[in-house]
Amino acid sequence: MMDFSGRIALITGASQGIGKEIALKFAEKGADVALCDVQEEKVKETADLCREKGVTSSYYICDVSSEESVRETVNKVLDNFSKIDILVNNAGVTRDGLLMKMSEQDWDLVLKVNLKGTFNFTKTLSRIMMKQRKGCIVNIASIIGIIGNVGQANYSASKAGVIGLTKSSAKELAKRNIRVNAVAPGFIKTAMTEKIPEDIASRMKEQIPLGYFGEPGCVADAVLFLCSEYSSYITGQVLVVDGGMVM
Repeated sequence: MMDFSGRIALITGASQGIGKEIALKFAEKGADVALCDVQEEKVKETADLCREKGVTSSYYICDVSSEESVRETVNKVLDNFSKIDILVNNAGVTRDGLLMKMSEQDWDLVLKVNLKGTFNFTKTLSRIMMKQRKGCIVNIASIIGIIGNVGQANYSASKAGVIGLTKSSAKELAKRNIRVNAVAPGFIKTAMTEKIPEDIASRMKEQIPLGYFGEPGCVADAVLFLCSEYSSYITGQVLVVDGGMVM
């Protein structure tokens, strides 16, 4: 049984969906959690739910695309917890549209949040973890970063970048006993997929060997595994959680 008692997990994009589920799963397993997001009301709700599980939980409003905001947030977390053992880079946005019609603003925003945000937190936390000589980082990528998708050139590029960043940072940080891995979800039941028309959703499910969309908990379980002692010899890898869609 996984036990994260005494460990501190920082999760970005923790206000809803996959990020919220990751935070709750860590809290269930005894980890104290620091939750970052731009949606104050929702991330506060997640923090309250985590606290109900008997752990220490706090939330921080942070723009992951700003190095200054990330640095200030990390300092606040360290003031409260004194250390950070686990980082989960989950914050992400979409601005879908065909490549020919995609605005520069939509391209830049998705790359800033999804890729630069992951870079900012990884860079800032790696310094802390190097001093600790131990740490675990999990980046939330996507199968879209592996196979691409019509209308998601910006999102695909950002998540492919996250995968490359994961592998490079894993090589750089391994000597300090810091493991870096990624989880690449497929179609997961979130607010995003709930907006997909039923006929399109049915066609998508036909492409998934298991035949259904996954739950946020499926991704959260993979994240906890990669942060646990069960994966102590795993780094630089991408764990695909997609019901067999990408084989």
